[in-house]
Amino acid sequence: MTSTDAPVPTDDDPGITLLTEPAEGVPRVLTTQADLARAVRLFAAGTGPVAVDAERASGYRYGQRTYLVQLRRAGAGTALIDPVALPDLSPLSDALEGVEWVLHAASQDLPGLAEQGMHPSRVFDTELGARLLGMERVGLAAVVAELLGLGLAKEHSAVDWSTRPLPDEWLRYAALDVEVLVELRDVMARRLEVAGKSDWAAQEFEAVRLAPPPAPRVDPWRRVSGVHALRNRRMLAVVRELWLARDRLARSRDVAPGRVLPDRAIVAAAQAMPRSVGELTKVHAFGGPATRRRATTWQKAIDTALALPDNALPDTRGPRTDAPPPPRAWADRDPVAAARLTVARAGVVALSEEHSVPVENLLQPDLLRRVCWRPPADTSADGVADRLREGGAREWQVGLCTPALVEALAVTEAPAGAQADHHGTQADAPRG
Repeated sequence: MTSTDAPVPTDDDPGITLLTEPAEGVPRVLTTQADLARAVRLFAAGTGPVAVDAERASGYRYGQRTYLVQLRRAGAGTALIDPVALPDLSPLSDALEGVEWVLHAASQDLPGLAEQGMHPSRVFDTELGARLLGMERVGLAAVVAELLGLGLAKEHSAVDWSTRPLPDEWLRYAALDVEVLVELRDVMARRLEVAGKSDWAAQEFEAVRLAPPPAPRVDPWRRVSGVHALRNRRMLAVVRELWLARDRLARSRDVAPGRVLPDRAIVAAAQAMPRSVGELTKVHAFGGPATRRRATTWQKAIDTALALPDNALPDTRGPRTDAPPPPRAWADRDPVAAARLTVARAGVVALSEEHSVPVENLLQPDLLRRVCWRPPADTSADGVADRLREGGAREWQVGLCTPALVEALAVTEAPAGAQADHHGTQADAPRG
């Protein structure tokens, strides 16, 4: 690893050495089968863990496709691979069978890497490790600075990685992202061992490695920013039809949907409910050249929504799910459940503080709510532990959290003055 000849202070911490150049310089991007075959040989012959990173074009392109893959391993150096030119990286994955992959925020990169045929045998996630250690900041640059005393520039983290050719400065940034990952892993592993959290980390790493792809969202259009303020079913229909039209266009053009039509324009159109292209273009959010050019497309979607019969309009409360209602509604719907949740949350917060682990990493908030809303028939320690396992909790989480939940589920009376009002479990607001 090389930086400058002498420590270069960063603007906010003169004690940090800023990394400016990869150890062997910036490698050229691999784009041919011959390039890939050579990389396979080098990484198969390397030693120790392999650092892996991936770059996407979030906010620029449709979906979460990977546009650059970076790897570094002792004895092999650093490789930058173009997965557009080389979409099948399974030979490289096969060469790394049994090797531990070191990633930062692995859950973000593994789905895209899987599309390239890359599947790790073992994972070490430095972001998850930082969370288990109770570090206040868990971004890669912050963790590297705190544990290694090194500075990583992050000014290119949100650029359009689908750009071709990729600028040299971006490639330097990409190479540096894997430059010290293995060193970081080693320091973090020692700290986890000292803290008695190595087994916790191993369980978390395996869970993220084996995590299935997320299920498709129900009514994804309900995630339009600002839709929660619309309580009229016809307005929601306009949002839905505009979202669908935008999604089709964004997919066909491979452009991020927000660049085709911003959420604020969708909501503004739903509030205005224009009856013609002329009325639509008078809406401020549709006054720009790009939105005006496609005004006919957007008005057609609006017309479809306006023509729907009442029984085809979306429900203001969102689709029925098995999820509990929002916690703010519990006191009215089921005061006893609300009391259980209060006790459970207090217990988990106490555990979080005791073990220096964020609450959300100690136990998924959704699982905590589900257990408190619909307790298992068997509320003994064994019954609660089984319910947590069914909900995806790891054994270390089960062992820590079960006593607190057993105590919470023992609550059988609502606080004085609470009014029970048992309705279903449908959310008050639209949900995705």
